[in-house]
Amino acid sequence: MSANQISGVPLYRPAPTPRHRGFGHPFQAELAELLAWRRDVRHFRTDPIPQAVVDRLLDLACLAPSVGNAQPWRFVDVAAAERRTAIIANYQAANAEALSGYRGERAALYASLKLSGLKEAPVHLAVFCDETTGQGLGLGRRTMPETLRYSAVIAVHTLWLAARARGLGLGWVSILDPVAATRSLDVPETWSFVAYLCIGWPVEDQAEPELQQRGWQPREAACRQVLPR
Repeated sequence: MSANQISGVPLYRPAPTPRHRGFGHPFQAELAELLAWRRDVRHFRTDPIPQAVVDRLLDLACLAPSVGNAQPWRFVDVAAAERRTAIIANYQAANAEALSGYRGERAALYASLKLSGLKEAPVHLAVFCDETTGQGLGLGRRTMPETLRYSAVIAVHTLWLAARARGLGLGWVSILDPVAATRSLDVPETWSFVAYLCIGWPVEDQAEPELQQRGWQPREAACRQVLPR
């Protein structure tokens, strides 16, 4: 395997140019469209995804920026039936506990929401952060060690966009007990749980977030506020 490959799949390497070059208006428009169409998918078809496609998505995720070039993300392909069963049971318990925190109409609406695609998605990936990685030699994280986990989150977002660009959907299942999930997946003790992802072909594409469609909450305009200082 050459230095320009991960998992045997060649990485994209931009040709060297004597100066910085933008990507042009057509690409900028498509990038904006990709960001707008990135959705948290929960309704999946069960059709399998070719392994070469999954490998390519992971290669692209590894191009994400990281603090001090630490590259602390660690991916776990959860394929074993017993491990998936444990994760589903974990989700069901956490979801029931979350439901108990709501009352009245809000509880009824919560109970009606489909909040994971764990049973349908053909690919399950757990993402961890290696808290003791020597990569990067500690650069940039001595005062803010949490930037290691932030780096893993950026890798998740990179994977999300790469999947969407290929017509695949990704769902981030956050209704889980992270300690129990880590135990179920039997990973090194130095890894901390970051995300559990479902990947598959969506039943349908949706431009509007499902939670917004179902009346859970509209988008918040305050997220665009910039405070002058």
